[in-house]
Amino acid sequence: MQRKIKNYEQLLSHGNSESRKVVLDITEATLKYLDAYERIKSIASYDGRFLKIGTRSWDLSKKRNIYLIGAGKACNAMAMAIDEILGDRLTRGIAIVKVAEDTDVFRKTEVYVGGHPLPNRNGYNACKKIIKMVDAAEPNDLFIVVISGGSSALMSCPIDGITLQDEIKATEVLLKSGANILEINAIRRHISQLNGGMLAKRIQMTGAELVGIGISDAVGTQATGDIGIPYKFYKGTPMGPDQTTLEEARRVIRDYDVADRLPSRVVDYLMNCGPEGETPKAFPDNTYFLLNSLPDSCIYAKKVAEQMGIPAIILTSFLEGESRDVGTVFASIAREVQKYGNPIAPPCVILSSGEATTKITDNRMIKGHGGPSQELTASFAISATKTVGCCMLSIDSEGTDGTTPVAGGLTDSKSYTMACSNKVDLYAALRGHACYEALLDIGDTVMTGNTGTNLCDFNIMYIPAIQ
Repeated sequence: MQRKIKNYEQLLSHGNSESRKVVLDITEATLKYLDAYERIKSIASYDGRFLKIGTRSWDLSKKRNIYLIGAGKACNAMAMAIDEILGDRLTRGIAIVKVAEDTDVFRKTEVYVGGHPLPNRNGYNACKKIIKMVDAAEPNDLFIVVISGGSSALMSCPIDGITLQDEIKATEVLLKSGANILEINAIRRHISQLNGGMLAKRIQMTGAELVGIGISDAVGTQATGDIGIPYKFYKGTPMGPDQTTLEEARRVIRDYDVADRLPSRVVDYLMNCGPEGETPKAFPDNTYFLLNSLPDSCIYAKKVAEQMGIPAIILTSFLEGESRDVGTVFASIAREVQKYGNPIAPPCVILSSGEATTKITDNRMIKGHGGPSQELTASFAISATKTVGCCMLSIDSEGTDGTTPVAGGLTDSKSYTMACSNKVDLYAALRGHACYEALLDIGDTVMTGNTGTNLCDFNIMYIPAIQ
């Protein structure tokens, strides 16, 4: 099997190579375990009549059409597994992905490359085809829907009266407002024809059956257990009940003072629509399976570290906040660990997951490209010079961080010195949100491509003992 981290050897070629190897090996094993293609194949099969998923089965001889709908940053792997399992029994599939890979193989599924973090016309056109396919369905049809994080942007199809350009602008403003992802989704779901459970509602209206397979990247979702047992608490995304409300959407507009920056049609609709504009809150007849949730990456990474003989702790799976501040905090924790042995004695691994964000109030500040994980590791590099041998990796676990083609960054206690030697100004990179260019210049970007999962940010720090 190919490495998940494509530039593994290059990342080991400089800096604190021993510390880097620990971090990279744990990350590599974690990403392989989380791959949705393998996870689905482990619980699903089709014998020519019965489709079995975990503890449930469906007699497909009693079904007319079998449809596959997918969207999300891990959709490639998820849709590919279902497409392969069902083979010619699949009537038609439509999947909206963020990045199409040469290794993707589909038989009956049309693949569209949507936009993320900003929606695009290609994703919008795919949504129109999905709506047409759903509206033609009958009660003896079956929809298998596979959804992972990123579907809100990729599956963008605004309601009548709001344009695609309105939704693109609204998304751009919200992403730079400092609002967290649930707050952003409170607005996006309430102006969508498909998100926030509206796809499931549309399928429900035809009388067709829906089986959903999801990956939850929501901060606060509990860790998965037996993934073959239907998950009763599934929520969010186009296929599940929505936990956000119209009133929350209105509050986000007020709290982040974005009314004058959002498109007027979006603000006017949300502020004036009635109860008919609320998203659906329950789908008791649907069957859902949860492949992974946000805490899983840290839980498995901890097991891997301990199997390697390295003590590990999970600091939090609720990580939020300004990414550059998070990087400084982690470097401070490393100093505490190495000097005083708190909260754990070195050598050790400290893990976290969640979704750090980057607030940009003025686009004129932007001097390059980047993403929260790269800002986190650039900031870490500046402060980590005070902790001998420490190393930190931060990635967006699906494989692309922010506006860049890389998953994130890996820096250590030597990275800042290397940056200075190469005349790379990390302070300026942070101010100008150009950490991609800076880390690329010193060989500290992490390249994965699609990983097959999507569990927001995964952060791992290794702290050796002082010799």
